[in-house]
Formats: sequence, structure tokens, C-alpha cells
Amino acid sequence: MPFHLAVPVKDLNETRVFYRDILGLEEGRSSETWVDFNFYGHQFVIHLKPEFFEKSDIYSNPVDGHNVPVPHFGVVLGWEAWLELAERLKFYKIKFGIEPYIRFKGQVGEQGTMFFYDPSGNALEFKAFKDISLLFSK
Repeated sequence: MPFHLAVPVKDLNETRVFYRDILGLEEGRSSETWVDFNFYGHQFVIHLKPEFFEKSDIYSNPVDGHNVPVPHFGVVLGWEAWLELAERLKFYKIKFGIEPYIRFKGQVGEQGTMFFYDPSGNALEFKAFKDISLLFSK
């Protein structure tokens, strides 16, 4: 079943353009304070909540030599779709928090991963496995 995720945003229109035009997500229902998107088959909603961003704490955890932002969200794509998204983001000059690279290279769980931020600073991770059967491998 699809998951549902709602995140706060500072500016509804700017963030709407990011998800719709840059990430290429299909827009669904909306109001003056929220917008639904089809996030690769999942229901994703941005909610206007500028006061949420008054805090300035940024958290991260070290993973494979990188500081991974926490919290973050995203989706596991097919390998070719992941490569295409990386190129699309570079075309739009999206600043990466962690540039696209191969994590855990040569180990169980090897994966392509990249981190970037939406206009409100919400961290996203998109990843891909050449062998999807390794998604939950130990």
C-alpha cells in the first residue's frame, strides 16, 4: 500500500514549483495551505507552515563518511531512473547536500544515493540498488 507523508514548507508556491516542475511530480488536490502530489505512487503533501522553520537546529548522523541529514525522506528508484533524476537535478542546478555517489561500494547493500533539499530545507534522499533484492540485506 502507498504511504502518506506530509511536510511543512515555508513558501507554498515556491515549493509547489520545485516538486511539480523540477522533480516532475503530478499535482493532485490543493487548497490555499496545502498541495497533494503523486510521489512515485505515494501520497505526499506539502503544508504551509512557515513558523515551523523558526528553529535552526540541524541534525545529522555519520554514514559511509558523510553527514546524513536527519530527518529526511525519499524513495528507492530503479537504477536508470536514479541516474536520470541525478542528471535532471544537475540540469536545474539543485545544490546537493551529498552529491550522487555509490555508498557501501563493493559491500552488501551497495547503492546509489544522493541528498538534496527542497526550497524549505526539507532533506530528501533518493537511492537505487543495481540488485533490489539487497534492499534489506544485512
